[in-house]
Amino acid sequence: MVTSLSATTQQNGAAVKQGTCRFCGAPLSCTLVDLGMSPLCNNILSADQLNNMEPFFPLHVYVCKRCFLVQLQEYVSPVEIFNNYSYFSSYSDSWLQHARQYVEMICDRCGLDANSQVVELASNDGYLLQYFMARGVPVLGIEPAANVAEAAVAKGIPTLVKFFGQQTARYLREEGKQADLIVGNNVLAHVPDVNDFVGGMKMLLKPDGLITMEFPHLMRLMAENQFDTIYHEHFSYFSFLTVEKIFAAHGLTLVDVEELPTHGGSLRIYAQHTEASPPVSERVRGLREREITAGLLDMEHYRSFGEQVKATKRALLAFLIEAKQNGKTVVGYGAPGKGNTLLNYCGIRTDFLDYTVDRSPHKQGHFLPGTHIPIYHPDRIKETRPDYLLILPWNIKTEIMAQMAHIRDWGGQFVVPIPKVEVYE
Repeated sequence: MVTSLSATTQQNGAAVKQGTCRFCGAPLSCTLVDLGMSPLCNNILSADQLNNMEPFFPLHVYVCKRCFLVQLQEYVSPVEIFNNYSYFSSYSDSWLQHARQYVEMICDRCGLDANSQVVELASNDGYLLQYFMARGVPVLGIEPAANVAEAAVAKGIPTLVKFFGQQTARYLREEGKQADLIVGNNVLAHVPDVNDFVGGMKMLLKPDGLITMEFPHLMRLMAENQFDTIYHEHFSYFSFLTVEKIFAAHGLTLVDVEELPTHGGSLRIYAQHTEASPPVSERVRGLREREITAGLLDMEHYRSFGEQVKATKRALLAFLIEAKQNGKTVVGYGAPGKGNTLLNYCGIRTDFLDYTVDRSPHKQGHFLPGTHIPIYHPDRIKETRPDYLLILPWNIKTEIMAQMAHIRDWGGQFVVPIPKVEVYE
């Protein structure tokens, strides 16, 4: 059974003040990119919702001039976003492999065993914790989306349905539970009150414990034009320089960092209590220097990003217009959050994209938010034999091209929109 602290899932911590930096409180005035108005990217629609009014919110991203945190203002509360979530991590084979490899590595690095305690924040459907359990390591998942948490519980993974922050950490400590390892994969960007979240990890971590967090790397996002990874559930976008400041402000030292290929380029940071005086790796020093050299402490570096985003929109629309004028059919693969940002920003609906497909049964038979493009099972592609397959989750394009290699039998080609529009035979 899913354990819940309250009948209604609520956000911990104080509300973030509009127009100010969620970390340091400085006024926000510098724009990174303005993607216009967009619906919540994971609010897929059923057929009986298509004629209802659909809310759209600004996708206007700012850069803090004081701490250089890139961020969206909180137009929508996390309760609205995550109360009934449509993303289940276990439907990506490559992501499951990533999780397996992480568990093997971190168990060896930390010597985790049956006497240890692992806590994962935003544990989703148990995609990661299942591998710790298989090794006999005690686990606890903390997941705000009750519908997703149910899938973890079905695997036997104890799960607390709650947003994480200092209140939840305090509750767990009072229950006698602290963590040897706190894991957070692609959650740090999802919290509007980053100070409450990091402060909670400080509180929950044992004196000699370790935190690892994975999140998309801002330097890669900008260098590779990954603007579609901007959506309302991602409140913040982190450079290493800025995330190091945030953790330091809460008594946590980043002792190591890895650069990963996941999600178009991510960081995995390792943090320990500052008072333990942990040694810091050369990788930390090296990445700091590279980010400074790349201009991540220079406001001028951020001001050019919006123009390259506009150029990508024009290129994708030009490709689709030409394909349609030549009588070609184009369908999508995937229904990820990033795909919905791309489609809504570019104004792509069923006039350009006949439909999309997704392996998740939770999405099949529904429609994409904003664009109302229908979502089918991948078998639909064999039935309609499209000329082009537009890969929306481009970060796993290799996996998708292998799964859908049969489209080449009828001359079908793959299209990848990011970082630029490319066609693969």
